[in-house]
Amino acid sequence: MAWSSRIDPLAGGRVPGWAAPERPRGSRWFPVVVAALIQVPGVLIALGDGAAHPLTAAAVAVALLSSALLAFGRPHPGAVLVAVAVLCAPAIALTSGPPFAAVPLAFAVVGAVVRGARVWAWWTLAGFAVAAPLAAFLLTERPTAMIRPLILALILCLLVGVGEAVRNRRERYREISRAIAARREAAAEAERLRIARELHDVLAHSLSQISVQAGVGLHLFDSRPDKARESLEAIKTTSGQALEEVRGVLGFLRSDGYAERSPEPDLSRIPVLVETYRRAGLDVTYENALGEGASAATGHALYRIAQESLTNAGRHAQAHIVRIRLAEEGGWYVLTIADDGRNRAGEPLIEGKGMLGMRERAELLGGRFATRETPGGGLTVEARLPARPAEAA
Repeated sequence: MAWSSRIDPLAGGRVPGWAAPERPRGSRWFPVVVAALIQVPGVLIALGDGAAHPLTAAAVAVALLSSALLAFGRPHPGAVLVAVAVLCAPAIALTSGPPFAAVPLAFAVVGAVVRGARVWAWWTLAGFAVAAPLAAFLLTERPTAMIRPLILALILCLLVGVGEAVRNRRERYREISRAIAARREAAAEAERLRIARELHDVLAHSLSQISVQAGVGLHLFDSRPDKARESLEAIKTTSGQALEEVRGVLGFLRSDGYAERSPEPDLSRIPVLVETYRRAGLDVTYENALGEGASAATGHALYRIAQESLTNAGRHAQAHIVRIRLAEEGGWYVLTIADDGRNRAGEPLIEGKGMLGMRERAELLGGRFATRETPGGGLTVEARLPARPAEAA
C-alpha cells in the first residue's frame, strides 16, 4: 500500500488517500533470485569438495532448483511450502556448515504465513522438525547430526512470527485504506447533498419569483404598463442572481478547477430577499434583533431557511402575510417565519424536499428545526442554531 491521490470533482481538486500501487510484473521472481544467489556458495562448496558424496551434491542441487517454486507462492502458498520443504530437507540433513539449503524454505514459510496459509506452515514445520533430524541420523549414523536440523526448525518457527508481523501490518494498511475510502465516500455524498440543497433552494426560489412576476406582468401589461415593466425588471434581477448563485455552486466542478464565485448569501441579504417578495405582492415584515457576529456558515444557513420558507409560503401555502423574526435567545440564534397560509388546524404537514433541506441545514450545524401551526391558520417555521458553533467545536 502507498499514499497517493486522485482527482475528485466533488472536492474541487486532488484528494489524498491510500491506494494499492501497481505490482511490478517481475516482483514474484525476487525471492527466487535472492534464494538462489544465497545458495550459490553452498553449491560451490558441495561440488568443489572432492570428498563430498554424490548424494550430497545432488541434494544441494535439488535445494537450489527448489527456489524456482517460490515464483508460484502467491496463488499456492501452502502447496509451495510443502514442496520446498520436501526438496530442501535432504540437503539440510546431509550438509554441514552454514545452512544455505534452508534459505528457500525460510522464504516459503514467511510467504505462506503472510498469505494466510498458517495451518500449512505449522503442519509443515511440525513434519520438518520430526523428519529432518531423523533423516540426518539415518543418513549419517551420527546422533549429533540431529542438532542442526532441530536448530533450523526452531529458527523457522521464529520466522513464522516474522510472517505474522508482516501480515498484521498489511491488514492494518488495508483497514486504513478501507476507512479512508469510506470517509471519502461519505464526504462525497455529503457534498452531493449540499449541492442538491443549494440548487433546490436557489432554483425553487428564483423560478417561483420569476413565475409570480411573469404572471403579474402579463396581468398588468395592458392596464398598467409601468407595473408590468417593474415585473420584468424584477425577473431580470432574480434570474441574474440565480445564475450567479448556480455558477458559484457548480463552478468548481469545472475540469480546470477555476470558477468566478460571488460571496455566499448571508444575513445581510435577507432584507433584499424580503423586498423581492414584497414586490411580488406578499406582505412581509422582517424584524432583526440580532447583533453582528454570526459565522459565515450560520448566516448562510439562516438565509437559506428564510428563503425556502418564503418560497413555500408564497408558492405552496398561498399566504398573504409573512412575519420573519431573528433574535438571540440563550446562546441560540432563533429564526421564526410565520405565515397565514392555507394550512388548516389539525391538518398533518407533509414535509417535502424543501422542508427536509431546511431541517438538514439546521442539524448539520448542531441546531434544531421545528414547525407548528400558526394561531388562526398557517404555518410557523422555527430554526435554532448555536450562536457560537465554531467556538463550541
